[in-house]
Amino acid sequence: MIGETVISVLIVSSIGAALAAVLVVSEHFIANYGECKISINEERDLTVTGGGNLLSLLTTEKIFIPSACGGRGTCGLCKLKVLDGAGTILPTEEPYLSKEERAANVRLSCQIKVKNDLRIQIPKELLSIREYVTRCTKIEDLTHDIKLFRLQLVEPATMDYIPGQYVQLLTPAYDKSPLEVYRAYSIASDPADKGIIDLIIRLVPNGICTTYCFNYLKEGDEVKINGPYGEFRLSTTDAPVVFIAGGSGMAPIKCILHDMKNTGNRREGVYFFGANVVQEMFHLDLMRQFEAELPSFRFVPVVAKPAEGETWDGQTGLVTQAVQRGVKNGALCEAYLCGSPGMIDASIKVLQDLGVTNDRIFYDKFA
Repeated sequence: MIGETVISVLIVSSIGAALAAVLVVSEHFIANYGECKISINEERDLTVTGGGNLLSLLTTEKIFIPSACGGRGTCGLCKLKVLDGAGTILPTEEPYLSKEERAANVRLSCQIKVKNDLRIQIPKELLSIREYVTRCTKIEDLTHDIKLFRLQLVEPATMDYIPGQYVQLLTPAYDKSPLEVYRAYSIASDPADKGIIDLIIRLVPNGICTTYCFNYLKEGDEVKINGPYGEFRLSTTDAPVVFIAGGSGMAPIKCILHDMKNTGNRREGVYFFGANVVQEMFHLDLMRQFEAELPSFRFVPVVAKPAEGETWDGQTGLVTQAVQRGVKNGALCEAYLCGSPGMIDASIKVLQDLGVTNDRIFYDKFA
């Protein structure tokens, strides 16, 4: 009986080894796509080794396409026009492409495997995106799972960006990840200092980039970023502003508030900032300083449920409940939201009920 079992195990193992060998050979000969040409805007041709996805191959050539999810196909940001060579739209792309985009040959570049020559179109503004070498000069604990990372720009030494935009941070290969990975983070710094980029990052359990930043990155280390990206920014109207954020979603709003102070912007504004417990609150003194410096600005921190033993004299409940109580002129307002998809969706529903029209609701979702 034991002999038969051993023989069976050997047979199964041999079959498995044979199949593995077949896959290796197939990958080498069948999936070896050789050199492929990528024609960009009919102006520039790249010759690349086929087999990788379009997003990563462009990144290798220092052509940076926005991607908040690191190429996992969950953010829908890495859209390009692919005029020829991409094949049919994949099921992973369908949720992110409108009918109009499909008709215009728009695709998710992270989902397109380069198997042959491609003709693509990239917006001119993305071709001007640059890579920056920075040095981490400050790491500050804001809460138990949120840190501020200050990056001093080295080469180039300054960055021009619009408050509300984001950059992509390169996580180098390390023992938790054999490959370099990019992740998107909103700029939180004062735009008056063009040589500094502050990032507010929340730790994601087992997250490749956040684990690196929290557990491996040290003050003095070199960090590469690229950007800036994004259309999230304060409009030039005089409409009253409603800001809503939670956790690390404070980053772009903090940047916008710095800019409002710097430019003497006197727009009426209220900022609802939500946290689960008091210990998750941060930058309260800074927000009170903004209240003192911006004559028509109010900061409303909201704690869902203070933990036992915590002292809190501010508002409690969901941040959306505070919005319901505090916004009286919704039909006149513009709203700027940043946070988790769930918080964004709930806030949009409340704002719509308060009379804020969809064309006046702007948001950044953290997937």
